[in-house]
Amino acid sequence: MPDADRRDVQGKGFLNHMADKEQSPLAGRGNHGRKLSQPEKKLQEAICVLLVELCERFTFFGIVCNMIHFCTVKLGYRNYQAAIVNMCFVGTSMLTPVLVGWIAECLVGRIKLVCICMFLHFLGTALLPVVSFPFEDIYIDKRHVLHTLPKREQKIVFYFALLTASLGIGGIRAIICPLNAYNLEDCGPKELLSFFNWFYWLVNLNSAVVFVTISYIQQSVARNLGFLIPFVSGIMAIITIHMMRGDMIYKPKADSSLLTTFGVIGSALKMRCVRYRYFSGGVTNWLDHAKENHGGQYSEIQVESTKSLARLFPLFTFQILYRTCIMQIPSGYYLQTMNSNLHFSGFVFPVAAMNVISIVPLLILVPILECINSSCLFSSKDAGHSPTIYIVVGQLSAALSMMVAGFSEIHRKHFPQVEQTLSEEVLLVSSMPCFHLAPQYILLGVAEALVTPSCALLSFRLVPERVRGISMHFLALFNGAGCFMGAFFVQTAHAGTQGNWFPHLLYEGKLERFFFFLASLMMVNTLGFWTIAHRYNKLHEDYTNEFRGNLSGEKLLKHEKAIKRYDTVLESSSILSPVEKI
Repeated sequence: MPDADRRDVQGKGFLNHMADKEQSPLAGRGNHGRKLSQPEKKLQEAICVLLVELCERFTFFGIVCNMIHFCTVKLGYRNYQAAIVNMCFVGTSMLTPVLVGWIAECLVGRIKLVCICMFLHFLGTALLPVVSFPFEDIYIDKRHVLHTLPKREQKIVFYFALLTASLGIGGIRAIICPLNAYNLEDCGPKELLSFFNWFYWLVNLNSAVVFVTISYIQQSVARNLGFLIPFVSGIMAIITIHMMRGDMIYKPKADSSLLTTFGVIGSALKMRCVRYRYFSGGVTNWLDHAKENHGGQYSEIQVESTKSLARLFPLFTFQILYRTCIMQIPSGYYLQTMNSNLHFSGFVFPVAAMNVISIVPLLILVPILECINSSCLFSSKDAGHSPTIYIVVGQLSAALSMMVAGFSEIHRKHFPQVEQTLSEEVLLVSSMPCFHLAPQYILLGVAEALVTPSCALLSFRLVPERVRGISMHFLALFNGAGCFMGAFFVQTAHAGTQGNWFPHLLYEGKLERFFFFLASLMMVNTLGFWTIAHRYNKLHEDYTNEFRGNLSGEKLLKHEKAIKRYDTVLESSSILSPVEKI
Protein backbone atom coordinates (compact mmCIF):
# COMPACT_ATOMS: atom_id res chain seq x y z
CA MET A 1 0.00 0.00 0.00
CA PRO A 2 1.47 3.45 -0.85
CA ASP A 3 2.64 5.69 1.99
CA ALA A 4 0.04 8.34 1.25
CA ASP A 5 -2.75 5.79 1.43
CA ARG A 6 -1.31 4.40 4.64
CA ARG A 7 -1.31 7.79 6.30
CA ASP A 8 -4.85 8.39 5.08
CA VAL A 9 -6.01 5.09 6.58
CA GLN A 10 -4.37 5.93 9.90
CA GLY A 11 -6.18 9.26 10.04
CA LYS A 12 -9.61 7.72 9.56
CA GLY A 13 -11.90 6.65 12.33
CA PHE A 14 -12.89 3.11 13.14
CA LEU A 15 -16.22 3.13 11.33
CA ASN A 16 -15.05 5.26 8.39
CA HIS A 17 -12.11 2.93 7.90
CA MET A 18 -14.44 -0.04 7.84
CA ALA A 19 -16.46 1.63 5.09
CA ASP A 20 -13.32 2.38 3.10
CA LYS A 21 -12.25 -1.23 3.27
CA GLU A 22 -15.50 -2.36 1.72
CA GLN A 23 -14.75 -0.27 -1.34
CA SER A 24 -10.99 -0.85 -1.62
CA PRO A 25 -9.81 -4.14 -3.13
CA LEU A 26 -6.66 -3.97 -1.01
CA ALA A 27 -8.51 -3.45 2.26
CA GLY A 28 -8.21 -6.13 4.90
CA ARG A 29 -4.95 -7.51 3.55
CA GLY A 30 -3.04 -8.73 6.60
CA ASN A 31 0.50 -9.83 7.11
CA HIS A 32 -0.43 -13.36 6.16
CA GLY A 33 -0.82 -12.41 2.50
CA ARG A 34 -4.53 -13.09 2.22
CA LYS A 35 -7.55 -10.86 2.14
CA LEU A 36 -9.60 -10.96 5.34
CA SER A 37 -13.35 -10.91 5.02
CA GLN A 38 -15.29 -8.04 6.52
CA PRO A 39 -16.66 -10.06 9.50
CA GLU A 40 -13.17 -11.42 10.23
CA LYS A 41 -11.67 -7.94 10.17
CA LYS A 42 -14.41 -6.54 12.43
CA LEU A 43 -13.92 -9.42 14.86
CA GLN A 44 -10.14 -8.93 14.87
CA GLU A 45 -10.42 -5.22 15.54
CA ALA A 46 -13.11 -5.65 18.22
CA ILE A 47 -10.96 -8.21 20.04
CA CYS A 48 -7.96 -5.88 19.85
CA VAL A 49 -9.95 -2.95 21.26
CA LEU A 50 -11.29 -5.15 24.03
CA LEU A 51 -7.80 -6.38 24.90
CA VAL A 52 -6.52 -2.83 25.16
CA GLU A 53 -9.54 -1.92 27.30
CA LEU A 54 -8.91 -4.81 29.67
CA CYS A 55 -5.17 -4.07 29.91
CA GLU A 56 -5.87 -0.43 30.67
CA ARG A 57 -8.42 -1.34 33.33
CA PHE A 58 -5.95 -3.86 34.76
CA THR A 59 -3.43 -1.03 35.09
CA PHE A 60 -5.97 1.34 36.60
CA PHE A 61 -7.31 -1.06 39.22
CA GLY A 62 -3.80 -2.20 40.04
CA ILE A 63 -2.83 1.35 40.97
CA VAL A 64 -6.02 2.03 42.94
CA CYS A 65 -6.42 -1.22 44.86
CA ASN A 66 -3.87 -0.56 47.61
CA MET A 67 -3.18 3.16 47.31
CA ILE A 68 -4.62 3.97 50.75
CA HIS A 69 -2.49 1.26 52.33
CA PHE A 70 0.62 2.62 50.61
CA CYS A 71 -0.13 6.26 51.47
CA THR A 72 -0.83 5.58 55.15
CA VAL A 73 1.85 2.98 55.88
CA LYS A 74 4.68 4.09 53.59
CA LEU A 75 4.11 7.82 53.09
CA GLY A 76 2.77 8.50 56.58
CA TYR A 77 -0.51 10.13 55.43
CA ARG A 78 -3.54 10.48 57.65
CA ASN A 79 -6.57 8.39 56.70
CA TYR A 80 -8.52 11.30 55.25
CA GLN A 81 -5.50 12.45 53.20
CA ALA A 82 -5.03 8.99 51.69
CA ALA A 83 -8.75 8.77 50.85
CA ILE A 84 -8.63 12.18 49.14
CA VAL A 85 -5.59 11.20 47.06
CA ASN A 86 -7.28 7.98 45.95
CA MET A 87 -10.56 9.65 44.98
CA CYS A 88 -8.80 12.50 43.18
CA PHE A 89 -6.79 10.02 41.11
CA VAL A 90 -9.93 8.12 40.13
CA GLY A 91 -11.72 11.37 39.30
CA THR A 92 -8.79 12.64 37.24
CA SER A 93 -8.69 9.38 35.30
CA MET A 94 -12.37 9.90 34.46
CA LEU A 95 -11.88 13.51 33.36
CA THR A 96 -8.71 13.10 31.29
CA PRO A 97 -10.49 11.28 28.41
CA VAL A 98 -12.58 14.42 27.90
CA LEU A 99 -9.48 16.63 27.98
CA VAL A 100 -7.53 14.37 25.63
CA GLY A 101 -10.49 14.21 23.24
CA TRP A 102 -10.55 18.00 23.06
CA ILE A 103 -6.78 18.16 22.47
CA ALA A 104 -7.10 15.58 19.69
CA GLU A 105 -9.76 17.69 17.98
CA CYS A 106 -8.07 21.09 18.22
CA LEU A 107 -4.35 20.94 18.90
CA VAL A 108 -2.64 17.67 18.01
CA GLY A 109 -3.37 14.95 15.49
CA ARG A 110 -4.85 11.75 16.86
CA ILE A 111 -1.91 9.58 15.75
CA LYS A 112 0.65 11.84 17.44
CA LEU A 113 -1.49 12.13 20.54
CA VAL A 114 -1.76 8.34 20.83
CA CYS A 115 2.03 8.12 20.85
CA ILE A 116 2.26 10.85 23.49
CA CYS A 117 -0.35 9.15 25.70
CA MET A 118 1.35 5.77 25.37
CA PHE A 119 4.61 7.38 26.48
CA LEU A 120 2.91 9.07 29.45
CA HIS A 121 1.25 5.79 30.40
CA PHE A 122 4.59 4.00 30.23
CA LEU A 123 6.32 6.77 32.21
CA GLY A 124 3.72 6.82 34.97
CA THR A 125 3.63 3.06 35.45
CA ALA A 126 7.43 2.95 35.35
CA LEU A 127 7.83 5.67 37.98
CA LEU A 128 5.38 4.11 40.43
CA PRO A 129 7.74 1.24 41.32
CA VAL A 130 10.46 3.79 42.07
CA VAL A 131 8.44 5.23 44.97
CA SER A 132 6.46 2.12 45.87
CA PHE A 133 9.43 -0.20 46.39
CA PRO A 134 9.85 -0.75 50.11
CA PHE A 135 13.57 -0.26 49.76
CA GLU A 136 14.35 -2.93 52.31
CA ASP A 137 13.11 -5.43 49.71
CA ILE A 138 15.92 -4.55 47.31
CA TYR A 139 19.26 -4.39 49.01
CA ILE A 140 22.83 -5.53 48.68
CA ASP A 141 22.96 -6.34 52.36
CA LYS A 142 21.10 -5.12 55.41
CA ARG A 143 23.43 -2.15 55.83
CA HIS A 144 23.55 -0.99 52.19
CA VAL A 145 20.19 -0.40 50.55
CA LEU A 146 20.36 -0.34 46.78
CA HIS A 147 18.01 2.65 46.36
CA THR A 148 17.32 5.51 48.73
CA LEU A 149 14.93 8.39 48.20
CA PRO A 150 14.01 11.09 50.76
CA LYS A 151 10.37 11.28 51.79
CA ARG A 152 9.76 14.66 50.14
CA GLU A 153 11.19 13.59 46.78
CA GLN A 154 9.33 10.31 47.09
CA LYS A 155 6.01 12.16 47.35
CA ILE A 156 6.87 14.40 44.39
CA VAL A 157 7.70 11.43 42.18
CA PHE A 158 4.56 9.65 43.39
CA TYR A 159 2.24 12.52 42.43
CA PHE A 160 4.00 13.04 39.11
CA ALA A 161 3.65 9.33 38.34
CA LEU A 162 -0.07 9.43 39.19
CA LEU A 163 -0.59 12.47 36.96
CA THR A 164 1.23 11.02 33.95
CA ALA A 165 -0.50 7.67 34.39
CA SER A 166 -3.93 9.32 34.52
CA LEU A 167 -3.16 11.31 31.35
CA GLY A 168 -2.06 8.12 29.60
CA ILE A 169 -5.18 6.30 30.78
CA GLY A 170 -7.31 9.17 29.51
CA GLY A 171 -5.70 9.06 26.08
CA ILE A 172 -6.25 5.33 25.71
CA ARG A 173 -9.89 5.59 26.78
CA ALA A 174 -10.66 8.59 24.58
CA ILE A 175 -8.84 7.69 21.37
CA ILE A 176 -8.35 3.93 21.32
CA CYS A 177 -11.31 2.60 23.30
CA PRO A 178 -14.34 4.90 22.99
CA LEU A 179 -17.65 3.07 22.98
CA ASN A 180 -18.30 4.23 19.40
CA ALA A 181 -15.39 2.03 18.33
CA TYR A 182 -17.57 -1.03 19.01
CA ASN A 183 -19.92 -0.15 16.11
CA LEU A 184 -23.12 0.19 18.17
CA GLU A 185 -24.99 2.62 15.91
CA ASP A 186 -27.46 0.07 14.53
CA CYS A 187 -28.23 -1.60 17.86
CA GLY A 188 -31.64 -1.30 19.50
CA PRO A 189 -32.27 -0.71 23.23
CA LYS A 190 -32.24 -4.42 24.05
CA GLU A 191 -28.97 -5.07 22.23
CA LEU A 192 -27.36 -1.96 23.73
CA LEU A 193 -28.27 -2.91 27.30
CA SER A 194 -27.00 -6.43 26.66
CA PHE A 195 -23.72 -5.02 25.35
CA PHE A 196 -23.25 -2.72 28.35
CA ASN A 197 -24.13 -5.51 30.77
CA TRP A 198 -21.55 -7.91 29.36
CA PHE A 199 -18.98 -5.18 28.76
CA TYR A 200 -19.03 -4.15 32.43
CA TRP A 201 -19.18 -7.82 33.36
CA LEU A 202 -15.82 -8.38 31.61
CA VAL A 203 -14.36 -5.21 33.14
CA ASN A 204 -15.37 -6.30 36.64
CA LEU A 205 -14.11 -9.82 36.08
CA ASN A 206 -10.78 -8.27 35.15
CA SER A 207 -10.83 -6.07 38.25
CA ALA A 208 -11.61 -9.09 40.45
CA VAL A 209 -8.45 -10.79 39.22
CA VAL A 210 -6.49 -7.60 39.88
CA PHE A 211 -7.80 -7.11 43.42
CA VAL A 212 -7.01 -10.69 44.40
CA THR A 213 -3.56 -11.06 42.84
CA ILE A 214 -2.04 -7.60 43.17
CA SER A 215 -3.37 -6.96 46.66
CA TYR A 216 -1.90 -10.26 47.88
CA ILE A 217 1.48 -9.55 46.25
CA GLN A 218 1.60 -6.02 47.62
CA GLN A 219 0.56 -7.00 51.11
CA SER A 220 2.07 -10.42 51.68
CA VAL A 221 4.74 -11.50 49.19
CA ALA A 222 6.78 -8.39 48.43
CA ARG A 223 4.61 -5.66 49.88
CA ASN A 224 4.50 -2.77 47.38
CA LEU A 225 6.33 -4.69 44.69
CA GLY A 226 2.88 -5.25 43.17
CA PHE A 227 3.10 -1.86 41.45
CA LEU A 228 5.28 -3.65 38.90
CA ILE A 229 2.21 -5.51 37.69
CA PRO A 230 0.48 -2.32 36.44
CA PHE A 231 3.75 -1.54 34.69
CA VAL A 232 3.74 -4.90 32.89
CA SER A 233 0.05 -4.46 32.07
CA GLY A 234 0.83 -1.08 30.55
CA ILE A 235 3.49 -2.68 28.37
CA MET A 236 0.90 -5.20 27.17
CA ALA A 237 -1.52 -2.42 26.28
CA ILE A 238 1.17 -0.50 24.40
CA ILE A 239 2.14 -3.57 22.37
CA THR A 240 -1.51 -4.24 21.51
CA ILE A 241 -2.00 -0.64 20.39
CA HIS A 242 1.17 -0.80 18.28
CA MET A 243 -0.01 -3.98 16.53
CA MET A 244 -3.27 -2.48 15.29
CA ARG A 245 -2.76 1.28 15.70
CA GLY A 246 -3.96 2.10 12.19
CA ASP A 247 -7.24 0.28 12.56
CA MET A 248 -8.03 1.29 16.13
CA ILE A 249 -7.71 5.06 15.93
CA TYR A 250 -11.27 6.30 16.18
CA LYS A 251 -12.24 9.73 14.84
CA PRO A 252 -15.62 11.26 15.70
CA LYS A 253 -17.81 12.65 12.98
CA ALA A 254 -17.55 16.29 12.03
CA ASP A 255 -19.66 18.87 13.89
CA SER A 256 -20.05 16.54 16.87
CA SER A 257 -17.33 17.88 19.14
CA LEU A 258 -17.45 19.17 22.67
CA LEU A 259 -16.46 22.59 21.36
CA THR A 260 -19.58 22.70 19.20
CA THR A 261 -21.76 21.76 22.17
CA PHE A 262 -20.24 24.38 24.45
CA GLY A 263 -20.35 26.87 21.58
CA VAL A 264 -24.09 26.34 21.16
CA ILE A 265 -24.65 26.83 24.89
CA GLY A 266 -22.48 29.95 24.98
CA SER A 267 -24.12 31.46 21.90
CA ALA A 268 -27.60 30.76 23.29
CA LEU A 269 -26.75 32.43 26.61
CA LYS A 270 -25.26 35.44 24.82
CA MET A 271 -28.21 35.90 22.47
CA ARG A 272 -30.66 35.31 25.33
CA CYS A 273 -29.07 38.13 27.34
CA VAL A 274 -29.13 40.44 24.33
CA ARG A 275 -32.76 39.66 23.50
CA TYR A 276 -33.82 39.94 27.15
CA ARG A 277 -32.23 43.37 27.32
CA TYR A 278 -33.33 44.85 24.00
CA PHE A 279 -36.19 42.72 22.66
CA SER A 280 -39.32 41.17 24.04
CA GLY A 281 -39.64 38.16 21.75
CA GLY A 282 -39.35 34.61 23.11
CA VAL A 283 -38.61 31.09 21.89
CA THR A 284 -39.81 27.67 22.99
CA ASN A 285 -36.37 26.67 24.34
CA TRP A 286 -33.57 28.95 25.48
CA LEU A 287 -31.07 27.03 23.32
CA ASP A 288 -33.05 28.10 20.23
CA HIS A 289 -31.38 31.50 20.58
CA ALA A 290 -28.24 29.90 19.10
CA LYS A 291 -30.00 29.02 15.83
CA GLU A 292 -29.19 31.00 12.73
CA ASN A 293 -32.82 31.96 12.16
CA HIS A 294 -32.86 33.51 15.65
CA GLY A 295 -29.66 35.48 15.20
CA GLY A 296 -27.25 32.78 16.41
CA GLN A 297 -24.33 31.12 14.70
CA TYR A 298 -25.30 27.44 14.63
CA SER A 299 -27.45 25.31 12.38
CA GLU A 300 -30.75 23.72 13.26
CA ILE A 301 -29.25 20.25 13.58
CA GLN A 302 -26.41 21.37 15.84
CA VAL A 303 -28.78 23.16 18.20
CA GLU A 304 -31.31 20.31 18.28
CA SER A 305 -28.51 17.84 19.05
CA THR A 306 -27.36 20.04 21.92
CA LYS A 307 -30.95 20.21 23.19
CA SER A 308 -31.10 16.42 23.29
CA LEU A 309 -27.91 16.43 25.35
CA ALA A 310 -29.31 19.07 27.69
CA ARG A 311 -32.27 16.80 28.43
CA LEU A 312 -29.82 14.30 29.92
CA PHE A 313 -28.19 16.77 32.32
CA PRO A 314 -30.66 15.98 35.16
CA LEU A 315 -29.84 12.28 34.73
CA PHE A 316 -26.12 13.05 34.87
CA THR A 317 -26.56 15.32 37.90
CA PHE A 318 -28.20 12.57 39.94
CA GLN A 319 -25.21 10.32 39.19
CA ILE A 320 -22.80 12.61 41.05
CA LEU A 321 -23.83 11.62 44.57
CA TYR A 322 -24.21 7.99 43.51
CA ARG A 323 -20.60 7.98 42.30
CA THR A 324 -19.56 9.53 45.63
CA CYS A 325 -21.10 6.53 47.40
CA ILE A 326 -19.41 4.05 45.06
CA MET A 327 -16.08 5.71 45.85
CA GLN A 328 -16.46 4.61 49.46
CA ILE A 329 -15.29 1.13 48.42
CA PRO A 330 -11.65 2.22 47.91
CA SER A 331 -11.79 4.81 50.70
CA GLY A 332 -14.14 4.51 53.70
CA TYR A 333 -14.86 0.80 53.31
CA TYR A 334 -11.16 0.12 52.76
CA LEU A 335 -10.30 1.86 56.03
CA GLN A 336 -12.94 -0.17 57.87
CA THR A 337 -11.50 -3.40 56.48
CA MET A 338 -7.94 -2.31 57.20
CA ASN A 339 -8.92 -1.74 60.84
CA SER A 340 -10.65 -5.11 61.21
CA ASN A 341 -9.27 -8.57 61.85
CA LEU A 342 -7.84 -9.91 58.59
CA HIS A 343 -6.70 -13.28 59.94
CA PHE A 344 -8.66 -16.25 58.67
CA SER A 345 -7.50 -19.77 59.59
CA GLY A 346 -3.88 -18.69 59.78
CA PHE A 347 -4.07 -16.76 56.52
CA VAL A 348 -3.89 -12.94 56.32
CA PHE A 349 -6.66 -11.81 54.01
CA PRO A 350 -5.58 -8.97 51.65
CA VAL A 351 -7.44 -5.73 52.38
CA ALA A 352 -8.16 -4.82 48.77
CA ALA A 353 -9.41 -8.35 48.05
CA MET A 354 -12.59 -7.43 49.94
CA ASN A 355 -13.54 -5.49 46.80
CA VAL A 356 -14.17 -8.85 45.16
CA ILE A 357 -17.19 -9.25 47.43
CA SER A 358 -18.72 -6.19 45.74
CA ILE A 359 -17.90 -7.62 42.30
CA VAL A 360 -19.43 -11.06 42.82
CA PRO A 361 -23.06 -9.77 42.82
CA LEU A 362 -22.45 -8.08 39.47
CA LEU A 363 -20.99 -11.26 37.97
CA ILE A 364 -24.02 -13.20 39.18
CA LEU A 365 -26.71 -10.64 38.36
CA VAL A 366 -25.76 -9.95 34.74
CA PRO A 367 -27.03 -13.32 33.37
CA ILE A 368 -30.18 -12.94 35.48
CA LEU A 369 -30.75 -9.40 34.22
CA GLU A 370 -30.35 -10.62 30.65
CA CYS A 371 -33.29 -12.99 31.16
CA ILE A 372 -35.36 -10.24 32.77
CA ASN A 373 -34.59 -7.85 29.92
CA SER A 374 -35.74 -10.37 27.33
CA SER A 375 -38.93 -11.39 29.10
CA CYS A 376 -40.12 -8.16 30.74
CA LEU A 377 -38.15 -5.02 30.03
CA PHE A 378 -38.10 -5.22 26.23
CA SER A 379 -40.94 -7.64 25.61
CA SER A 380 -42.57 -5.20 23.15
CA LYS A 381 -42.25 -1.62 21.98
CA ASP A 382 -45.43 -0.51 23.69
CA ALA A 383 -45.29 -2.62 26.85
CA GLY A 384 -42.55 -3.19 29.35
CA HIS A 385 -40.62 -0.88 31.61
CA SER A 386 -37.79 1.55 31.21
CA PRO A 387 -34.27 0.84 32.58
CA THR A 388 -34.84 3.81 34.88
CA ILE A 389 -36.41 1.35 37.32
CA TYR A 390 -32.96 -0.30 37.56
CA ILE A 391 -31.37 3.06 38.38
CA VAL A 392 -33.91 3.80 41.12
CA VAL A 393 -33.45 0.37 42.72
CA GLY A 394 -29.67 0.61 42.37
CA GLN A 395 -29.47 4.03 44.01
CA LEU A 396 -31.70 2.77 46.80
CA SER A 397 -29.29 -0.15 47.26
CA ALA A 398 -26.38 2.32 47.49
CA ALA A 399 -28.21 4.28 50.19
CA LEU A 400 -28.85 1.07 52.14
CA SER A 401 -25.17 0.17 51.80
CA MET A 402 -24.17 3.47 53.41
CA MET A 403 -26.66 2.81 56.21
CA VAL A 404 -25.34 -0.72 56.79
CA ALA A 405 -21.76 0.62 56.78
CA GLY A 406 -22.69 2.98 59.61
CA PHE A 407 -24.18 0.23 61.73
CA SER A 408 -21.23 -2.04 60.92
CA GLU A 409 -18.86 0.63 62.21
CA ILE A 410 -20.78 0.80 65.49
CA HIS A 411 -20.75 -3.00 65.67
CA ARG A 412 -16.99 -3.11 64.93
CA LYS A 413 -16.16 -0.91 67.93
CA HIS A 414 -17.80 -3.35 70.34
CA PHE A 415 -15.04 -5.91 69.73
CA PRO A 416 -11.81 -5.74 71.73
CA GLN A 417 -8.72 -4.36 70.05
CA VAL A 418 -5.81 -6.54 68.93
CA GLU A 419 -2.47 -5.92 67.26
CA GLN A 420 -2.18 -6.71 63.57
CA THR A 421 0.88 -6.45 61.32
CA LEU A 422 0.58 -5.01 57.81
CA SER A 423 3.74 -4.47 55.74
CA GLU A 424 5.86 -4.72 58.88
CA GLU A 425 3.75 -2.03 60.56
CA VAL A 426 1.93 -2.97 63.77
CA LEU A 427 -1.60 -1.55 63.85
CA LEU A 428 -4.17 -1.59 66.66
CA VAL A 429 -7.38 -2.90 65.07
CA SER A 430 -10.73 -4.36 66.05
CA SER A 431 -10.90 -8.11 66.55
CA MET A 432 -14.11 -8.25 64.49
CA PRO A 433 -13.57 -10.46 61.41
CA CYS A 434 -13.49 -8.39 58.24
CA PHE A 435 -16.14 -10.62 56.67
CA HIS A 436 -18.75 -8.97 58.90
CA LEU A 437 -18.45 -6.02 56.48
CA ALA A 438 -19.57 -8.14 53.54
CA PRO A 439 -23.23 -6.92 53.41
CA GLN A 440 -22.27 -3.32 52.67
CA TYR A 441 -19.96 -4.46 49.86
CA ILE A 442 -22.68 -6.69 48.42
CA LEU A 443 -25.25 -3.89 48.38
CA LEU A 444 -22.88 -1.58 46.48
CA GLY A 445 -22.14 -4.41 44.05
CA VAL A 446 -25.86 -4.81 43.38
CA ALA A 447 -26.11 -1.06 42.85
CA GLU A 448 -23.30 -1.11 40.27
CA ALA A 449 -24.88 -4.03 38.42
CA LEU A 450 -28.14 -2.11 38.09
CA VAL A 451 -27.10 1.53 37.67
CA THR A 452 -23.97 1.67 35.50
CA PRO A 453 -25.18 -0.31 32.43
CA SER A 454 -28.62 1.34 32.54
CA CYS A 455 -27.19 4.84 32.78
CA ALA A 456 -24.80 4.11 29.90
CA LEU A 457 -27.74 2.85 27.83
CA LEU A 458 -29.79 6.01 28.43
CA SER A 459 -26.80 8.25 27.71
CA PHE A 460 -26.10 6.44 24.45
CA ARG A 461 -29.63 5.78 23.23
CA LEU A 462 -31.52 8.99 24.00
CA VAL A 463 -29.41 11.23 21.78
CA PRO A 464 -28.82 11.32 18.01
CA GLU A 465 -26.02 9.22 16.59
CA ARG A 466 -23.87 12.26 15.81
CA VAL A 467 -23.52 13.26 19.51
CA ARG A 468 -23.45 9.89 21.25
CA GLY A 469 -19.73 10.16 21.91
CA ILE A 470 -20.27 13.62 23.40
CA SER A 471 -23.02 12.24 25.62
CA MET A 472 -20.66 9.60 27.01
CA HIS A 473 -18.07 12.35 27.61
CA PHE A 474 -20.59 14.28 29.69
CA LEU A 475 -21.41 11.14 31.66
CA ALA A 476 -17.69 10.76 32.39
CA LEU A 477 -17.50 14.42 33.43
CA PHE A 478 -20.30 14.02 35.96
CA ASN A 479 -18.87 10.73 37.26
CA GLY A 480 -15.54 12.43 37.75
CA ALA A 481 -17.33 15.25 39.55
CA GLY A 482 -18.76 12.61 41.89
CA CYS A 483 -15.25 11.47 42.80
CA PHE A 484 -14.12 15.01 43.54
CA MET A 485 -17.30 15.63 45.53
CA GLY A 486 -16.42 12.58 47.62
CA ALA A 487 -12.98 14.07 48.28
CA PHE A 488 -14.65 17.37 49.19
CA PHE A 489 -17.00 15.62 51.62
CA VAL A 490 -14.07 13.85 53.29
CA GLN A 491 -12.09 17.07 53.64
CA THR A 492 -15.13 19.00 54.92
CA ALA A 493 -16.14 16.26 57.37
CA HIS A 494 -12.62 16.04 58.76
CA ALA A 495 -12.13 19.81 59.05
CA GLY A 496 -15.64 20.62 60.23
CA THR A 497 -15.68 18.01 63.00
CA GLN A 498 -11.97 18.28 63.88
CA GLY A 499 -11.33 14.78 62.65
CA ASN A 500 -14.26 13.17 64.47
CA TRP A 501 -16.27 12.09 61.40
CA PHE A 502 -13.28 10.84 59.43
CA PRO A 503 -10.67 10.01 62.09
CA HIS A 504 -7.16 8.70 61.71
CA LEU A 505 -7.75 6.19 64.50
CA LEU A 506 -11.22 4.78 63.84
CA TYR A 507 -11.85 3.67 67.42
CA GLU A 508 -11.41 7.28 68.59
CA GLY A 509 -13.82 8.86 66.11
CA LYS A 510 -17.34 8.59 64.69
CA LEU A 511 -16.90 7.36 61.13
CA GLU A 512 -20.44 5.96 61.25
CA ARG A 513 -21.83 9.51 61.26
CA PHE A 514 -20.13 10.16 57.93
CA PHE A 515 -21.80 7.06 56.47
CA PHE A 516 -25.20 8.03 57.89
CA PHE A 517 -24.76 11.50 56.35
CA LEU A 518 -24.09 9.96 52.92
CA ALA A 519 -27.04 7.58 53.36
CA SER A 520 -29.45 10.45 54.03
CA LEU A 521 -28.16 12.40 51.03
CA MET A 522 -28.45 9.31 48.84
CA MET A 523 -32.06 8.73 49.88
CA VAL A 524 -32.93 12.30 48.86
CA ASN A 525 -31.02 11.78 45.63
CA THR A 526 -32.99 8.61 44.89
CA LEU A 527 -36.33 10.31 45.49
CA GLY A 528 -35.28 13.22 43.29
CA PHE A 529 -34.36 10.95 40.40
CA TRP A 530 -37.59 8.97 40.82
CA THR A 531 -39.60 12.16 40.24
CA ILE A 532 -37.93 12.78 36.84
CA ALA A 533 -37.44 9.17 35.74
CA HIS A 534 -40.48 9.36 33.41
CA ARG A 535 -38.54 11.71 31.11
CA TYR A 536 -36.28 8.86 30.00
CA ASN A 537 -38.82 6.17 29.14
CA LYS A 538 -39.00 6.62 25.34
CA LEU A 539 -36.21 4.28 24.34
CA HIS A 540 -37.84 3.13 21.10
CA GLU A 541 -37.90 6.54 19.43
CA ASP A 542 -35.49 6.89 16.53
CA TYR A 543 -33.35 9.78 17.70
CA THR A 544 -30.96 9.22 14.82
CA ASN A 545 -33.61 10.36 12.34
CA GLU A 546 -35.20 12.86 14.69
CA PHE A 547 -33.92 15.95 12.93
CA ARG A 548 -34.31 14.95 9.31
CA GLY A 549 -37.49 16.90 9.15
CA ASN A 550 -35.54 20.01 9.98
CA LEU A 551 -33.28 19.68 6.96
CA SER A 552 -35.87 21.18 4.65
CA GLY A 553 -36.26 24.14 7.01
CA GLU A 554 -32.51 24.58 7.09
CA LYS A 555 -32.33 24.54 3.30
CA LEU A 556 -35.15 27.08 3.19
CA LEU A 557 -33.20 29.29 5.56
CA LYS A 558 -30.16 29.12 3.29
CA HIS A 559 -32.40 29.94 0.32
CA GLU A 560 -33.81 32.97 2.13
CA LYS A 561 -30.27 34.09 2.94
CA ALA A 562 -29.36 33.83 -0.73
CA ILE A 563 -32.41 35.93 -1.70
CA LYS A 564 -31.55 38.55 0.91
CA ARG A 565 -27.99 38.67 -0.38
CA TYR A 566 -29.23 39.05 -3.94
CA ASP A 567 -31.55 41.89 -2.88
CA THR A 568 -28.65 43.55 -1.09
CA VAL A 569 -26.55 43.35 -4.24
CA LEU A 570 -29.35 44.94 -6.28
CA GLU A 571 -29.77 47.72 -3.72
CA SER A 572 -26.04 48.37 -3.72
CA SER A 573 -26.03 48.39 -7.50
CA SER A 574 -28.85 50.97 -7.59
CA ILE A 575 -27.01 53.21 -5.14
CA LEU A 576 -23.78 53.06 -7.10
CA SER A 577 -25.55 53.66 -10.48
CA PRO A 578 -27.92 56.59 -10.07
CA VAL A 579 -28.01 57.11 -13.83
CA GLU A 580 -30.16 54.01 -14.16
CA LYS A 581 -32.90 55.66 -12.08
CA ILE A 582 -33.22 58.57 -14.52
